[in-house]
Amino acid sequence: MSGRLEGKVAVVIGAAGGIGQSVAESFAREGAKVVIGDSKEAEGRAVAQAIGGDFLATDVGRHDDVQALVDFTIARHGRLDIAVQNAGIYPWQLIEDTSPGDWDRVLGVNLGGCFNLARAALAPMKAQGGGRILFTSSITGPRVVGPGHGHYAASKAGINGLIRAAALEFSAYGITVNGVEPGNILTDAIRLHRGAAYIADMEASIPLGRLGSTRDVANAFVFLASDDASYITGTTIIVDGGQILPEGNDFRIEVKSL
Repeated sequence: MSGRLEGKVAVVIGAAGGIGQSVAESFAREGAKVVIGDSKEAEGRAVAQAIGGDFLATDVGRHDDVQALVDFTIARHGRLDIAVQNAGIYPWQLIEDTSPGDWDRVLGVNLGGCFNLARAALAPMKAQGGGRILFTSSITGPRVVGPGHGHYAASKAGINGLIRAAALEFSAYGITVNGVEPGNILTDAIRLHRGAAYIADMEASIPLGRLGSTRDVANAFVFLASDDASYITGTTIIVDGGQILPEGNDFRIEVKSL
């Protein structure tokens, strides 16, 4: 622990597991008081208890839920310095098989959730003269795409647009708005739903030769939440092991020994 977030109060939505859990844990290690919001109540409470934080059941797609989470945080800690929206859903569906309801659900959680948190966090951050708003975007949508992720890709590309717009609008209040674009990250969900063959295929396409860890992503969030990033706004950090760099699959070079 280096204490980079000492004395800060953070809300992390979508921290019951995976990337969000690592973000919440890393924030706590760096000295922040963390309030977790998640729709998975049992898992979210367990993470909050483990890091000495607070928990409130939250559906990020519902503005009233997100507002209640922010209000709870202010009542509990008196301020809000860092707001992170990490919750997201990514059902695999071809566009031709995606119903209007499916589309609205993915966009409502992934992109709508970011709007809901930005809107709810704005007033207290304005009142205290600054803050950090951070979103989990993705390389899928802004940089690359695969079949079956039309709604997900659109939501993540939309997040990047929202980051830029909010950063511009909120800059006068001392509020920075940024995001992180993870590539393929080795979460429990990837292990469960994708399997070993998928993981091996992805590893072969990543120049650094491995999937990222959730801690790799959390490290970028800690930096953006800290005073070290006070002059950074309206942008994203790509955490993908170089996945978006190659023009094709044949990118390995022979390593010559010294």
